[in-house]
Amino acid sequence: MDEQLKDGSVVLLHPLDDIPEHHFEVWEVYDDCITGYSLDGPLEGVYGEPEFALIKSVIRY
Repeated sequence: MDEQLKDGSVVLLHPLDDIPEHHFEVWEVYDDCITGYSLDGPLEGVYGEPEFALIKSVIRY
């Protein structure tokens, strides 16, 4: 994954099942996933650990 992702980055995640694409603020970057919180959509404010494959685009580094 992009080595520039860091604490405070914002990414757009692909839709998954019944969850539409949504913005996600990164807190930590690991070898296989990121951690952080959803910024909008039905999961707004919810903590998550999405895999890199779910990142559609990087909005802000």
